[in-house]
Amino acid sequence: MQLQETQFLAPCVRSGLVRTRVANIIYSFAPEPQNFEGWGIFQPVDGKFAKVIDEPSLPQLAEYLKLLKPLRLRLAYALQGKTWLAYPVNESDALQRFGVAKPLAVHLVSEGATFEPIIARFDGCSWWFDECDRRPDPLITETLKEHLKNSTAPAELSFKGMTPEMRSLYQLTTKQTQEFATKIDEKRLQKALKIGGGEMREFRDRQDHWVVEWTTSDGQRHTSAISKNDLTVISSGICLSGRDRDFDLQSLVGVMENRD
Repeated sequence: MQLQETQFLAPCVRSGLVRTRVANIIYSFAPEPQNFEGWGIFQPVDGKFAKVIDEPSLPQLAEYLKLLKPLRLRLAYALQGKTWLAYPVNESDALQRFGVAKPLAVHLVSEGATFEPIIARFDGCSWWFDECDRRPDPLITETLKEHLKNSTAPAELSFKGMTPEMRSLYQLTTKQTQEFATKIDEKRLQKALKIGGGEMREFRDRQDHWVVEWTTSDGQRHTSAISKNDLTVISSGICLSGRDRDFDLQSLVGVMENRD
């Protein structure tokens, strides 16, 4: 009877459980409705289920979160629903206080976007979004977004005020973005061709290599198969007496122009 008369505030992720402590015993319940995701005030129906009876007020939620330890993070990207992957603003602080210095899944992120700073709180098992962190310079977030938009490679990322943690966050984000990876590949191929004096028209992904369509400086079109690993020529598109792999994309341009 005591359990079913209890009302408790708790967070819930989609398809997850809600938990509360009654008389020093921790109870876990499936929420009703089953697809509930968010903060709620629950009341047990029986030993297995607890229904949402209300939405907590902002003061109630703030009071709950104050009981949990905070950590400053920056958002990377959404994993699923309201759960985001985030990275510590200060690895040393995270390691000292929580024993972790790695990407963390933060649940119930209600605001914010990629690279924005937040405060999350730890309940001993999971991380929960508290609020956006207004203290850091907003120019840092905008700078990171601009570099992502321009497809800056993580190794080339550099700006005033950048920290090792920001580079790790940026690299984490770019690995998840297929569009970014495609742009990086395109810039790499364009750069090699430009140095050699050629110009890329288009390229297609073929697992371990690219099929690149390009032109020499005099407008002659060529199609070549290029290794993703080191831009070694797999197939030049013309007969090189079996010496295709002696060249990379950059040097191939000169070979083609001399033949033309």
